Amino acid sequence: MGKVITLLKLLPKVHQILLCFLVLVTLIIIILPSSDTDASNDANSRLSGSIDLGNGDRSADSNISADKLEQLKTPLSFRTPTPPADLPQNIADSNLQNTPRAESSIDELKNQQARKKHVKHFKVESGDTLAALFNRAGLSSRDVYEITQLPAAKKNLLRIIPGEEIIIVKDDADELLQLSYHINPISTLVIDKDDKGYSEHISQKKVESRNKFASATISNNFWNAGVSAGLTPNQIMQLATIFGWDIDFALDIRLGDNFAIIFEEEYADGEFLRNGNILAAEFSNQGDRYTAVRYTDGNYYSEDGRSMRKAFLRSPVDFKYVSSSFNPRRLHPVTGQVRAHRGVDYVAAVGTPIKAAGKGRVIKSAYNQYNGNYVFIKHNDTYTTKYLHLKKRKVRQGETVKQGQIIGTLGSTGRVTGAHLHYEFIVNGTHRNPRTVKLPKSLPIANTEKSKFLALSKQIMAKLQQNKQVQLASTIN
Repeated sequence: MGKVITLLKLLPKVHQILLCFLVLVTLIIIILPSSDTDASNDANSRLSGSIDLGNGDRSADSNISADKLEQLKTPLSFRTPTPPADLPQNIADSNLQNTPRAESSIDELKNQQARKKHVKHFKVESGDTLAALFNRAGLSSRDVYEITQLPAAKKNLLRIIPGEEIIIVKDDADELLQLSYHINPISTLVIDKDDKGYSEHISQKKVESRNKFASATISNNFWNAGVSAGLTPNQIMQLATIFGWDIDFALDIRLGDNFAIIFEEEYADGEFLRNGNILAAEFSNQGDRYTAVRYTDGNYYSEDGRSMRKAFLRSPVDFKYVSSSFNPRRLHPVTGQVRAHRGVDYVAAVGTPIKAAGKGRVIKSAYNQYNGNYVFIKHNDTYTTKYLHLKKRKVRQGETVKQGQIIGTLGSTGRVTGAHLHYEFIVNGTHRNPRTVKLPKSLPIANTEKSKFLALSKQIMAKLQQNKQVQLASTIN
């Protein structure tokens, strides 16, 4: 070793420094792979203490303990960090738990726990009770009792009907963990069970409203036009109701009439849920244009703010056709004599509901051999309406009725040749044709709401016209 040091001292100063540096790097490379930081620090400390880069007259002590050497030979994947002897045991354990291998063990444990859950779907069968379904699911009568003590569960689960579904989640020990039941497409009742007992909550899907446009020109009848536009039966009836005070959809519709609407579609978590309200509509009938806009109060108004709801319905029954119109010189179908027909006869199925044409007070509800069952309603000092040949009367004399309220059902009582409703409209004591009489004008929207309504009306009607133009352009192209 002395000869090596003497030889090293004979080398130029630069070579001495370079050679020492290479020796140091070599030792670091040998020691670095060890996962024991303290062992590395200890080796570096010994090397730095035994080699003097400035003075070469000190001996180099590169001895490494046997246990440290054994660690260097051990493959990395099998090494276990050894905490310093002076490190408290709880801190050492904490360091070991935070290693990647420990984190992997925790994840594996979580996966094992997740695999312990077993999900089963139970469909409600005809005649099922909650107890019967729970019995099929392997739950106890105690489960039934405790679950039905929860307010939301008691309200909903005791009303289950065939075809509905209850989802049961159990663990490996066949113990109930969770129960869920779809109350409706938006709401789901979730019941959880843990060591503390049962708990419940209702999970709500996020509902999003989108606007959709539809239009059609009538080439056969109004109903078929609505179907061709993609409207549901409920939407077709809703559209007829909106314009029902201005248009008689059984008699006034002509070929070439057309309509356009904007309506809501509701989506729950991105999936179609149902159709909503009609927001705006336009109907062209025999050259006359009618408009309707839904306001925040739930009522419909024309685009300039007049209520679509008139004082009287144009017709008090949903009929198939008119068998006899208003005619002052009609021949009576039974007697054959000229006798004025002072009303309109609407034909429909027996039992069809008859509605009050307007708000008023029932001044007659009785039966005689000519009129059969009949109801007379006095609306004010100017207007009175009469309803004859009813199968049943549903109001009593002296009762106050609302517009659209069911006052009876269509029948064939009295002197008639077939089932129909005879309807009369009297103005200041004089019979007028119910189909052509000018009805009282509707009231405008309240002045306090008019500016807001007109702003809404302008915006949505502009959108409706824009959609019509786009559809027309696509048809031409």
